[in-house]
Amino acid sequence: MSGPLTGLKVIEMPAIGPVPFCGMLLADLGADVLRIDREGEVDLGLPIEPKYELLGRGKRSLALDLKNPQAIALVLDLIGKADVLVEGFRPGVMERLGLGPDVAQAKNPKLVYGRMTGWGQQGPMAMAAGHDINYIALTGALHAIGNQNGKPVPPLNLVGDFGGGSLYLAMGILAALFERQQSGRGQVIDAAMVDGAASLMTMFYGMKGAGMWSDTRGANMLDSGAPWYDTYECGDGGFVAIGSIEGKFYAELIGKLGLDPATLPKQHDRKRWPSLRAAIAATFKTKTRDEWCAIMEGSDICFAPVLGLDEAPRHAHMAARETFVSPDGVTQPAPAPRFSRTPGAIRRKPPQRGEGGEQVLADWGVAKKVTAAE
Repeated sequence: MSGPLTGLKVIEMPAIGPVPFCGMLLADLGADVLRIDREGEVDLGLPIEPKYELLGRGKRSLALDLKNPQAIALVLDLIGKADVLVEGFRPGVMERLGLGPDVAQAKNPKLVYGRMTGWGQQGPMAMAAGHDINYIALTGALHAIGNQNGKPVPPLNLVGDFGGGSLYLAMGILAALFERQQSGRGQVIDAAMVDGAASLMTMFYGMKGAGMWSDTRGANMLDSGAPWYDTYECGDGGFVAIGSIEGKFYAELIGKLGLDPATLPKQHDRKRWPSLRAAIAATFKTKTRDEWCAIMEGSDICFAPVLGLDEAPRHAHMAARETFVSPDGVTQPAPAPRFSRTPGAIRRKPPQRGEGGEQVLADWGVAKKVTAAE
């Protein structure tokens, strides 16, 4: 156990998506994460064999019937030993269970209580159902993603769930733990995905205010509007990505493509971007993706092949850095970021429901006194 969060005790209430990912990040860095699972069959959206439920890696599980008062009492005993609790229910659910922040922090005043929702704990939509696509739609992020004259394109669930949700909750937890060193007190974190996704858009709102960003999708420098910041199809159907923003990088791109700059529009002549795009697109079509890799990789063009999930772990750079690992034969991203003295690690495979929970009770010094609910 050498991660920088070794010794941190975290309770993760049952949830999907951003809460488990946040818990995984903490576990990767050494935290002892106990997932409270529900007894019996539970529909959490995406049925998957436990070994592939990678957001559960590094955790242990305790299966409880949260309708049983004895189970709630046990969770409160665990809260008394914990540093952090994370939950992703709709507002009010934890309070109805008897595990709301007031009760939890009365049991443990040092507890950092992380609440993850899409819309936030307050507001007109706080109680509405939603998913990543809905949260980023309300922030301007979804509108901005996609090609010109095309519809908005969901960027997987990276911007709302994981970027605006999990990462902001993890940052909030670490900030609250730091503050606790001064005050000796925990606090409640309201991590709303709409807030986090909006925060991720900060630079673009600044550019919009400065007149440097158009609300027209696919017409800007970073949204596929610029022909030198886009993806292109090659002769074999593969794709490459270029991001030649700076003038010297753009000049190298044109040189490697074998184009004569005298016959092309100027880089920032927006009115002639369509003709510049056509010239670049036609040239990329003349060779395969691997041929362009041989020409452009390692240069300052800001170039990369567009790799699929099967290809990415095998790329020379990713392999050299061991960015992907395969414990138990399941390929997955390695813990990030990296630490010089206290590296993170995948300490155990994702648990079966209830696996490891009894040992957590022993490790945390909590007696289990739960019988079947009548």
